[in-house]
Order: sequence, then C-alpha cells, then structure tokens
Amino acid sequence: MTTNLYDATIPVFTNMLHNIERWLDKGVAYATERKFDPEVLLTSRLAPDQWPLLRQIQGACDTAKWAAAKMTGKEGPAHPDTEKTLPEIRARLETVIAYLATFSREDFVGCEDRRCSHQWMQGKAVRAGDYLDQYALQNFHFHCTTAYAILRHNGVPLGKMDYITQLNMID
Repeated sequence: MTTNLYDATIPVFTNMLHNIERWLDKGVAYATERKFDPEVLLTSRLAPDQWPLLRQIQGACDTAKWAAAKMTGKEGPAHPDTEKTLPEIRARLETVIAYLATFSREDFVGCEDRRCSHQWMQGKAVRAGDYLDQYALQNFHFHCTTAYAILRHNGVPLGKMDYITQLNMID
C-alpha cells in the first residue's frame, strides 16, 4: 500500500477542526445554562504565560492550512488574527475547513521531498514528510489539546469521545 500524505493531513485536520466547532457549541450551551457570557471562554487560558482559547484555535487553524499549503505548494488563505468573538472565530474555522476541502489526494502525490520553511526557521527548510511528522501534526494537536483543556478547565462538559469522535469500526 502506497502512503499518501493527504491521508495524514486533510482528514485529520478537518475532523479536529469540526471537533473544535462542537466543543464551542458545548461551551456556549454550558455558559448559557450557567448564565455567563460565553465570550468569556475565548480569553480563558491555563496559565498566565500561555495563549488563551481564541489564540489556540487560531494556532490550530494556521497549522492546518499552512501544512497543507506548504506541503503541496499551494497558496493558503490569509488570516490576520483579528478575531475577537465567537462568530468571528467560527468563521475562521469554516474558512479553513472549506480551504482544506479543496485538496485531493493527487495534490499530495510526490510531495514528500518538497521543501517547507517558516520565517522562524531562519532560511532553513525541512522535507514535507519530516515537516508533517516532526512539526505540523504535533503543533496542530498541541493547540487542539490545549483548547480542549481550557474548555474543560472552565467546566465545559467535554469527554474523551468529544476529542476522538471518529473511529471507523469493522465487524
């Protein structure tokens, strides 16, 4: 079986971004039930020196879109990180999910050796396969896990299956 990096990127990123949408739904329901403004959750954080929920979601979105773009040589959508409200961050999630839906398995054929770089790499690059394995997946899941933990820390009733959600079982 030939491995295609599409399988390790687009379905993974898309599923988790949809999970974040559902977590936000549960956060809003929880806040409404407890009679507090759900927007408060967006500024919540686990530690004073850590990004708040809003920035964690932006980070997950950025990692997903830039990984797909860099690995395939496509242009990614620009997001200036100006979101401040739930509708605005939901719109960002939607635009990134829609962008990811434009990719096909064919876009990833032969991309393993494509050079991927960021400004913080100071002129260096990594192969796309290594970029995915050594940076993009870990960074993406870090932001998703931290977003989940911030919501849990604030009492939002999320469980493990809210994180996993997709398990293709067979007989």
